[in-house]
Amino acid sequence: MEEREFVRAVSERTGLSRQESADLTRATLETLAHRLSGGEDRALALKLPEGLAESVRRGATSAIEVFGYDEAVRRVAERNVLKKEEADSGVRAVLVTLREAVGEKEFGNAMAQLGTDFARPVEEFVG
Repeated sequence: MEEREFVRAVSERTGLSRQESADLTRATLETLAHRLSGGEDRALALKLPEGLAESVRRGATSAIEVFGYDEAVRRVAERNVLKKEEADSGVRAVLVTLREAVGEKEFGNAMAQLGTDFARPVEEFVG
């Protein structure tokens, strides 16, 4: 999946503009990368188009941060000056689109590190 296609899917799922969706996507991927091990963030980046992979690499840290889904939403909302509800919908849309972009195996590996706190909103979004 190309970056433009990824952003368009997020935009369609959220109702946000393409630019807002692009910003939201980058912020979400960077935030998620804070939660992933070095091996997992690199594996995820390899499955994404370069612009999105760069967001994962930019968010990668040497020490994994521990925070839940609500904190991820708060960080994305703050960074993009969005209401909590918009950021929540956006993070869910990015996660669902990420699953489509990287495939079930790689998405499952990332979700195993993120935990059920992140899996539940994805299931609710598509369910």
